[in-house]
Amino acid sequence: RNFGTMSEEKKKVVIVTGGSGLVGKAIEEVVTKDPQWTNSNETWIFLGSKDGDLTSKEDTKAIFEKHKPTHVIHLAAMVGGLFRNMKYPVEFYRQNTFINDNVLQCSKDYKVEKLVSCLSTCIFPDKTPYPITEQMIHNGPPHPSNEGYAYAKRMIDSANRWYNTEFNCNFTSVIPTNIYGKYDNFNLEDSHVIPGLIHKLYLAKKENKEFVAWGSGKPLRQFIYSKDLAKLMVWVMRDYKEVDPIILSVGEEDEVSIRDVAEKIAGAMGYEKEKIVWDTSKSDGQFKKTASNEKLRKYLPDFKFTPFDEAITETVQWFEANYE
Repeated sequence: RNFGTMSEEKKKVVIVTGGSGLVGKAIEEVVTKDPQWTNSNETWIFLGSKDGDLTSKEDTKAIFEKHKPTHVIHLAAMVGGLFRNMKYPVEFYRQNTFINDNVLQCSKDYKVEKLVSCLSTCIFPDKTPYPITEQMIHNGPPHPSNEGYAYAKRMIDSANRWYNTEFNCNFTSVIPTNIYGKYDNFNLEDSHVIPGLIHKLYLAKKENKEFVAWGSGKPLRQFIYSKDLAKLMVWVMRDYKEVDPIILSVGEEDEVSIRDVAEKIAGAMGYEKEKIVWDTSKSDGQFKKTASNEKLRKYLPDFKFTPFDEAITETVQWFEANYE
């Protein structure tokens, strides 16, 4: 079917906060370039930090006043790697709480028809049975390393329900697993696993050195390509009717080991995978954090995820073309 059809034909104005990041760029590509997902009744506006400070009530109000959105996809957040999260829990809690409160409150005040916020799997309880489902979000404290961020994000889910009960607002949220793709943060200090490996392997290849990876490479993760996530978020905005969140992820059967990821990146780059050395004296972190995509599959049984090899190759090529 064509995902571009909307039930009612009135003009829609969609603002995307955090629109210049990994997911925002992917949504922009999907709704402007993929004929299956474009819709002439929608005007899309991608906002970055230059368009206003969402921690400020005044700035946020001015953005809503200017664009008068009918729909909002809320991606903006203060994010950082493990080290920064542990060092600045107060800042991560407060900044994200301000941003979310302003976006939700303005969405109510300006009678936005639908608000979709993006959460993260790091908000789930640290001690939990697997696979994780949408119902488990509030079942226990998150991992202590990013509590400030995790609690601020969790509150979006609670607030969505409260706004619905009290004001009949149509607010919902999505929970993606590990996202990767073009326009990611490839910074060596605080990037996630795939962009970090791409950057490090690129340098190892350039310097013709062996590459020492931390840990055993055995832990398993579910990765979602930014372009696939973008399509699913557009579907959520147009067609998903629940207030309760939905996990957007590949299935449990598509979990890959970190070792596999490193070898596939090496392959896409033309770096001999024999040159990757695993330093098992370094800790592995959690072995798995499997999330269930059963709810997503109930709605979209036929959605095709981009094959991992293909998506990794596209990401590597983008990095090689854009690395300064």
